[in-house]
Amino acid sequence: MNFPKDFLWGGAVAANQYEGAYNEDGKGLSIQDVYPKGLKGPITDEPTPDNLKLIGIDFYHRYKEDIAMLAEMGFKVFRLSIAWTRIFPRGDEETPNEAGLAFYDKVFDECKKYGIEPLVTLSHYETPLYLAKTYDGWRSRKLIEFFARYARTVFTRYKDKVKYWLTFNEINCVLHSPYMAAGVMTPISELTPKDLYQTMHNEFVASALAVKLCHEIIPDAKIGCMVISVPTYPLTPKPADVIAAMQANQKNLMFTDVHARGYYSDYMKNDMKNKGVVLDMEEGDEEILKNTVDFISFSYYMSGCASADPEAAKGNGNMFNGAMNPYLKASDWGWQIDPEGLRYSLNTLYDRYQMPLFIVENGLGAVDELIEENGVKTVNDDYRIDYLNDHLVQVGKAINEDGVKVMGYTSWGCIDLVSASTAEMKKRYGYIYVDRNNDGTGTLERYRKKSFYWYKEVIATNGGALIERDE
Repeated sequence: MNFPKDFLWGGAVAANQYEGAYNEDGKGLSIQDVYPKGLKGPITDEPTPDNLKLIGIDFYHRYKEDIAMLAEMGFKVFRLSIAWTRIFPRGDEETPNEAGLAFYDKVFDECKKYGIEPLVTLSHYETPLYLAKTYDGWRSRKLIEFFARYARTVFTRYKDKVKYWLTFNEINCVLHSPYMAAGVMTPISELTPKDLYQTMHNEFVASALAVKLCHEIIPDAKIGCMVISVPTYPLTPKPADVIAAMQANQKNLMFTDVHARGYYSDYMKNDMKNKGVVLDMEEGDEEILKNTVDFISFSYYMSGCASADPEAAKGNGNMFNGAMNPYLKASDWGWQIDPEGLRYSLNTLYDRYQMPLFIVENGLGAVDELIEENGVKTVNDDYRIDYLNDHLVQVGKAINEDGVKVMGYTSWGCIDLVSASTAEMKKRYGYIYVDRNNDGTGTLERYRKKSFYWYKEVIATNGGALIERDE
């Protein structure tokens, strides 16, 4: 299996899930610091001891050790996020926090020491809590101004250290999880369609402004958008199911439409019209949106099925509501496993935009058992190796057989971290086991899993070690 010579192999993490040190060196609180159970809720008044994200896996103090282990695997790229509240603790200050800026200087320098390119997400579910409480998050246009100041600050500071950037993580999550994706404190049950779409629009404008600033401040950099890719198939060949699948896919594609084309698609405008939504657009918004991204990045964990029958979606464990696919197996958390869906997503996006693509999240959350073999602690995670192998085989087919331009692949949670959706440690994704448990106990020591050595070989052979298995 051949991959391009300059293919960027690596892994991905997010500041709120692995850094820890939530109140050190001037860092302010983010929405994650009062969100101890993830998507299960609730939101607390102050940080509570049961919030595993407050310590994470203590990357803040162990970044040298961790980056050295990533380098040992041969990483070409490391996707991470900057915690906005390390740079601007409230989010609206005029002057940044130097201690926060200095921390990322050290992290990026450590990456460069090993020849690892940082791929930096500006906003990875980390809206400053002050902005969430004061403005109801991205429902307010004021956040556009604050975000632009933050983006300008980090672009200027790291222009010689970071050449790959992303704006908002999984921006299409804003309509489903407005607190997580946009810091909106108002419960979703109390939000109108206008509230949700206006929040979305404000993030679109901020994203496009960040693209404009990046191109001006770092002309040789590349900046992309980031969306959840959940390709939807019709549950049956019934025309009504096919139309339902088409509409489900449009709800995802409308986010890449705006980032890659620079305007709202007609079907998106019609969707808002049917919901009675009239966006509050200020003069210049449409011009700002024309600042389109250099590449499209996405997360891929599963596919879904659509049915015109609402009963078909009951009991679904997938990320979004939809019918379960009877031909697919599922993970320990009920997420259906569909390697070929990744090839399908790559083709769909490339055919539509003819723009380079970057797979920046993909992986298997599973319960791992730490064992000892020949005096060495490890995890025999063949199930993870099989999952990643099969997905990467499909990436190779998209590149070699379909002609899709793919920049790179950063598997999610390359080192065990706190899950975003469930806020627990036992849902592990990494090549590196971190000794921390759901009850907060553990030494935080790191151990190489079997998949660590497998991925090292995949990178060393530029994909040559991948095996096309019979299903």
